[in-house]
Amino acid sequence: MSLDVSPELLDAAERGEVSDQQFADCVRDSLPYAWRMVSDLSTRLHVDGAGATGFVDNTTPPPDEQARGQLLRALASDAIRGCLERHFGVRLAFQNCHRVAVFPSGTAEDSDVYSTFTSVRSQLLNQSPLLRDC
Repeated sequence: MSLDVSPELLDAAERGEVSDQQFADCVRDSLPYAWRMVSDLSTRLHVDGAGATGFVDNTTPPPDEQARGQLLRALASDAIRGCLERHFGVRLAFQNCHRVAVFPSGTAEDSDVYSTFTSVRSQLLNQSPLLRDC
């Protein structure tokens, strides 16, 4: 299960009354490692800027399998990923079990930097035997 959904939130969803903030709260509480990573990267992007690379990323593997699972669940779900992007005002890109990057929202899709990061070439160059079973 990806999220711990309270009975109240489930009832609201059945009625069609779930706000982005309610969903964000559920994601934050259910996937705290993934939430913190995206929050920290987004803060760095908004405070320090994208720097020479044009993005801010994480290259440190998660500390354990539970954290890795949270990150994978958060970024594999369009709804969760979209919620994170809207909440933090960023565009997310994901290369493997820990390499997550945040790009400035609204400009990322059209940028050469984003296209390069999400390209087949970059995906292949970012591989390592250590990450085979991540």
